[in-house]
Amino acid sequence: MTREIFTALKTDQMFINFGPQHPSTHGVLRIALTVEGEVIIKAVPDVGFLHRGIEKLFEARNYSQALILTDRLDYVSAMPNNLAYCLAVERLAGIQPPLRAQYLRALVSELTRIASHLVFFGTFGVDMGAFTPFLYAFREREMVLDLFEMLCGGRLLYSYVRVGGVSADLPAGWTEKCREFITFFKPRLKDYDTLLSFNPIFRDRTETVGLISGARALSWGLSGPNLRASGPGYDVRKAEPYCVYDKLSFTVPTGKTGSCWDRYYCRMLEMGQSAEIVLQCLDALAKPELPPGEIMAKGVPKMLRPPAGAAYAHIEASRGDLGFYAVSDASPAPYRMHVRGPSFLNVAILQEILTGCKIADVVAVLGSFDIVLGEVDR
Repeated sequence: MTREIFTALKTDQMFINFGPQHPSTHGVLRIALTVEGEVIIKAVPDVGFLHRGIEKLFEARNYSQALILTDRLDYVSAMPNNLAYCLAVERLAGIQPPLRAQYLRALVSELTRIASHLVFFGTFGVDMGAFTPFLYAFREREMVLDLFEMLCGGRLLYSYVRVGGVSADLPAGWTEKCREFITFFKPRLKDYDTLLSFNPIFRDRTETVGLISGARALSWGLSGPNLRASGPGYDVRKAEPYCVYDKLSFTVPTGKTGSCWDRYYCRMLEMGQSAEIVLQCLDALAKPELPPGEIMAKGVPKMLRPPAGAAYAHIEASRGDLGFYAVSDASPAPYRMHVRGPSFLNVAILQEILTGCKIADVVAVLGSFDIVLGEVDR
């Protein structure tokens, strides 16, 4: 086709609001799209619809009360939020949790990672037109939530990890029930691959869409599976181990092309690694050198007043590198608290990679990033 004919057939530009009232935005996200025909020529993510102000709310609560705010950042993966906050406060106050509490923290973090990735697996399948994976995913997720309910009474928001340790030890029968879940869950990963991962229609929709090179992913500050899908194997658990991750054996899955499928499958492989970590933690907790009951550091006051100063702690949460920067003025409440939410940084790159995609690809690209808007709109 000559340039003259192509110019003559050029269509008018159209402005389309994708969201915020759209089920595939996974929350109140608006993407302002400018399209020519089916091709996107400009995409502008628009955040802020939740108006949460959580970082400011920290300043009006003491360190113990502020813990409940962390659950509500990434409400699909609350345990790691508790952990990152407590690590920052413990660095401020010079508190060292006992070893048993650190194993419990790693244990619940990996169970949460499984539950969170299951939500991604199910909802991404729905985004791509496959409803059955959603039913499979939530069947297994309910089992994890049953374990959390036995442990701390919560099924969504936990406040289980506390400054200095954790709120409760493993109840009677919990270890056996957890092992039963892992035994049931590991073979299900092969079912997921048969059902969705290697479905030819699903792969056609995702394998060549939303490509991100490793250099581009790093320059935009991506983290978690969204970064590792592009090649870089950065994982906070390996790069700067916290809790007992330096004592645990696991691999960090990576992708090749940074496509929607790579981002999807990195999470599928991570669930298998998390299951192995859970078993290692259970084995360690059964050893006599980690007696039941040693779950809280001694001498932690109810009204904590860390010395004036600042501390930063970050972890490998379900959606990436989650960090808390805490500033203390020696009062019972934080002087300042800033959260490095991985979803907030991950969503920024949409303006670049959606350009040139088709309208139908927006759902695939956005779904593959697995964002939670509660963490974006802090």
